[in-house]
Amino acid sequence: MSELDYRNAAGNMRQEATMRDILTPLFRRRRLLVLTFCGVFLGAIVAAFLLSSQYEASMEILVNRDRMDPVVTTEQFSQTTPVAPALTEEEINSEVELLQSADLLEKVVLANKLQDKEKDSIIAKLMPRKDEANYVSEAVKHLGKRLKVEAVKKTNMIEVTYQSSDPKLAYGVLNTLSTVYLEKHVTVHRPVGAYDFFAKETDKYQKALQDSEVRLADFGREEGIAAPDVVRTDLAQQVATSIAALDQAHQAISADEQRIHDEEAQLQVTPARSSTSQVSNSAEALLQNLQGQLLAAQLKRTQLAMKYDSTYPLVVEADQEVAETQAAIAEAKKSQYTNQTTDRDPTYEYLREDVAKTKADLASQHATAAAVGRSIDSMKAQLVDLDQKTVKQSDLLRDTKANEANYLLYLAKREQERTSDALDLKRIANVAIAVPPSVPVLPAYSAMLVLLIGLLLGLFVSVGAAFVAEYLDPSFRTPAELNDVLKITVLASMPKKVA
Repeated sequence: MSELDYRNAAGNMRQEATMRDILTPLFRRRRLLVLTFCGVFLGAIVAAFLLSSQYEASMEILVNRDRMDPVVTTEQFSQTTPVAPALTEEEINSEVELLQSADLLEKVVLANKLQDKEKDSIIAKLMPRKDEANYVSEAVKHLGKRLKVEAVKKTNMIEVTYQSSDPKLAYGVLNTLSTVYLEKHVTVHRPVGAYDFFAKETDKYQKALQDSEVRLADFGREEGIAAPDVVRTDLAQQVATSIAALDQAHQAISADEQRIHDEEAQLQVTPARSSTSQVSNSAEALLQNLQGQLLAAQLKRTQLAMKYDSTYPLVVEADQEVAETQAAIAEAKKSQYTNQTTDRDPTYEYLREDVAKTKADLASQHATAAAVGRSIDSMKAQLVDLDQKTVKQSDLLRDTKANEANYLLYLAKREQERTSDALDLKRIANVAIAVPPSVPVLPAYSAMLVLLIGLLLGLFVSVGAAFVAEYLDPSFRTPAELNDVLKITVLASMPKKVA
């Protein structure tokens, strides 16, 4: 056979590889295959024995947005609770870290006495420790490693699992962890002593409000006025009215003074009396009177002449009286008499009366102006006093309103904190144990499942080891391999005989 024919025959042999050719490495490495399979399966048996004694307890925690407490106001209708935004990944991770905090784990260790298991360990037997805190620290470290806390993807849930050979211990650890976690969560998310603070502030401002109300009531009783601002407003209106009246009085005084001046000037040129009638008469009445006197005088002389001599003084006197009367009668017959009647001038009297009346009015206006001026001064003094009282009352009212506002504010805050504390006591928070832990009944892993996985893993590892060993073996096993590598013709080949 030529070299070309041999190569063609070798190529045809490689192209027509059978199942035996594929499985040849397994047969060739059967010792490695068996040993690897037995080792892996033996490990699976040990793992099945160990894992079948482990019990896993789990719980799930639902994380919500912080509890939105209703807003407490003094209005009749309470305000609508605002809608909380969605949770962020950072907030959920914060709760995960809170679950793994050292103080929580220490409380769980102490509550379930996990430090006793550390005392019974082989390392503790070989190197015992006198300090109890060292065992507690070791138990906390081991608990942190064995406790699995993971956030479930695309949810607001946190899954917590713990494995232990004692199912009751596994349940106790998670149950204690849930309790201390809720307490820790409330403590972290809400300030401690908030209710006591707001209660103390409420009592303080309530007392301040009562004191302010007492001072406000005493102000009205001491000052004798209840609303100085209202009285001040009315008094200011009265002052404005009085000032207007004073201006009017001054105007009237000026007008009266000018009127008196003008009327007195007119009185100087106006006569006090004026003629009303004038009659011219003769002396007839006088003549009649004189004639009567003459007759009486003549009669008297006649009587005296009958008794006395003509030289007697009485007769002479009578003669002289008769002569005088006759002379008067003669004179009267010559005289002409005029009778003229006068009366008070009406213009003069009007001016005089008006001057008198105006002077009286002027005196009245002066008195009115003086009285109004004194009244204005008095009211201005009262306004100044009322301003001070108004300022004082305004301060008292402002203090009262401020104390009332603070009292209502802290009262509302106190009620909010009281409600929050009541909700916290009921564990009504923004986290909840959605799936509480329970005592596991079945082990965490099934022994049959572990053995099955060990069997499959043993087959895969042993077959893989055989093929890897075959691939790493540098020796030639077939003429085709020799031809492919060395490019020489194989003349003859003999199979290896097993002794």
